[in-house]
Amino acid sequence: MEFFRRAQVPTATLAILPGTFNPPTRAHFALIRAAAPRIDEALFVLPRSLPHKRYEGATFDDRVKMLETAAAALLGNLPYSIASTERGLFVDIARECREAYGPRARLLILCGKDAAERAANWDYGRPGAFAEMLNEFELVVFPRQGAYKPPLELRQRIHVLPLDASCDGISSTKVRERIIRGGRWEHLVPAAIASMARQIYSRVPSV
Repeated sequence: MEFFRRAQVPTATLAILPGTFNPPTRAHFALIRAAAPRIDEALFVLPRSLPHKRYEGATFDDRVKMLETAAAALLGNLPYSIASTERGLFVDIARECREAYGPRARLLILCGKDAAERAANWDYGRPGAFAEMLNEFELVVFPRQGAYKPPLELRQRIHVLPLDASCDGISSTKVRERIIRGGRWEHLVPAAIASMARQIYSRVPSV
């Protein structure tokens, strides 16, 4: 794990938000704020490679810079870090975090309903693999565009938190498409990065 910014605090409970952040949106930060009362530190993770999509659009450095700028403006006193990992599966990210934060840290991976369903249904090559992975981390799922009910046998390791309804339709894809098409998009991203996003996505194809 390579850190671009690391909080210098004791961390008993770590909230991990993996993503491509292409660009960071208001919804990303809403997830962090919803989890904030339960955590000591938030960690934004950008995988260097992804299991389910190509890495295109803004450059990796662009994304790190947007995250740094938005987090500094929005997170106030909440300790946060920004890092990259070599692989994109939740379990791989959790293992790299375990190496960085030690054996006692409680690892909570934050995600939306779509990512949770994709992780649970991914073909890992053998039955029961995802349930075993949840021994290494817990999943915190935010319902978006519909309710989410974790499988009964996994409810000790998968938790559901409500999310501000105003964030339900926000996505990075929508931001990129609206910039390219000339639609209204500024309200979907943190104000601190609006000018950066306009410059970046006016020069790259929508992906």
